[in-house]
Amino acid sequence: MVRVTANGQNGRKVQDEDNRKVGLGKKVTLLRGISIIIGTIIGAGIFISPKGILKHSGSIGMSLVVWIACGVLSLFGALSYAELGTCIKKSGGHYTYIMEAFGPQMAFIRLWADLIAIRPAAMAVISLACGQYILEPLFMPCDIPPLAIKLATAISITSVMYLNSMSVTWTARIQIFLTFSKLLAIAAIIVPGMYQLFKGETTNFENAFDLSKVKLSGMPLAFYSGMYAYAGWFYLNFVTEEVDNPERTVPLAICISMAIVTSCYVLTNVAYYTVMSAEELLASEAVAVTFAEKLMGNFSIAVPVFVALSCYGSMNGCLFALSRMFYVASREGQLPEVLSMIHIRRHTPLPAVIILYPMTMLQLFVGDIYSLLNFMSFLRWLFIGVVVLGLIYLRYTKPDLPRPFKVPLFIPVVFCLTCFFMVFLSLYSDPVNTGIGFAISLTGIPAYYMFIYFNQRAKWLQKALDSFNRTLQIVLMVVPAEQ
Repeated sequence: MVRVTANGQNGRKVQDEDNRKVGLGKKVTLLRGISIIIGTIIGAGIFISPKGILKHSGSIGMSLVVWIACGVLSLFGALSYAELGTCIKKSGGHYTYIMEAFGPQMAFIRLWADLIAIRPAAMAVISLACGQYILEPLFMPCDIPPLAIKLATAISITSVMYLNSMSVTWTARIQIFLTFSKLLAIAAIIVPGMYQLFKGETTNFENAFDLSKVKLSGMPLAFYSGMYAYAGWFYLNFVTEEVDNPERTVPLAICISMAIVTSCYVLTNVAYYTVMSAEELLASEAVAVTFAEKLMGNFSIAVPVFVALSCYGSMNGCLFALSRMFYVASREGQLPEVLSMIHIRRHTPLPAVIILYPMTMLQLFVGDIYSLLNFMSFLRWLFIGVVVLGLIYLRYTKPDLPRPFKVPLFIPVVFCLTCFFMVFLSLYSDPVNTGIGFAISLTGIPAYYMFIYFNQRAKWLQKALDSFNRTLQIVLMVVPAEQ
């Protein structure tokens, strides 16, 4: 039962049956923050296809240099976001920072692209990987029917949505468990690999820096693959308002996570090269499975299960973070009001969690997800570049803004240039898909003027929207959060 009590001059106060105010609590501790970042960055890529970098860099030595360099560049981006997270203490990530630096129109274009295309497609892709690898041990050595993969995927998406709707605490606990399980899987690759290395298995490292195969034209594409593998360091900034002591927790969680992820990525690749040559690695369908078959025999059947758990962790972390962006956008008046409401007993942003569900399911069963991701991958770097440009811009327009954590200016400058270089590279290497992605995001401009700027709606439409909001509020049992 929910009680509404008088609260002096501040209007009404909403409380649940335990006399707790209805809102999102500060439940993200340092460990939970680290698990959100690591759990979201490490998906299926490192287990399945860490070959994009090797293919484009041309040699084993150069591929390891690129892995380290991408880790350092991602750390630069993460540190820039740590500064933004400590001086703008609002949830919402990219959306909030673009809103603060460049205003509501730019922020809405980002939100629009996220809502109609980027997030449902990205969620569907990582879920498909989860569905495929969870079924693989059951169907070995046969192929898995495509419909079975989609059904397993639909079940995994539904379970993640349900978990995030029911409890913030349990979502965070399961994220910690999934993060530890994927670090355990990586340790199961690194430890035997290091043992092989110390035993003297260094054949594949001879002529590691053989420059005869290195093409300078391929290096930007190698960096593109590497930066994509590290993407996800920004997700803690989506939940800043729920972080306990954000001035300390956000920078610390980001630095610890990036150090762990970079070490894991580099050492895992070194471990792969102790038992596989560059040619074998490029030919392998699933690198971790090939590695396990060579060193562990039948134990390799466990690898797909670990990959599925890893994907599930990425889905859980993504949804936990993204729902807060829609929650904040609704609070800013750019999405329907019901999305900024909280469940009266569960204290979760239930409507903001389930908004992605119909779109993701639609794309899973109907859409061409991979081509959509091609349209959108460059948009991610464009908007991240804009956010970090916003950090530099705020240094000059709001010099007095309190900054408990401040990075040297060269860090955001270097990272910003990297982002815009990757956008330029996308335009150069795939102008058609990039152009289509750009056009999709630009549809946000007329949408902004129709729905936000000129919001003098007809009375019948406003009445219908109010009725829809009220009905959803009753059905979902949600109320506005108490400030």
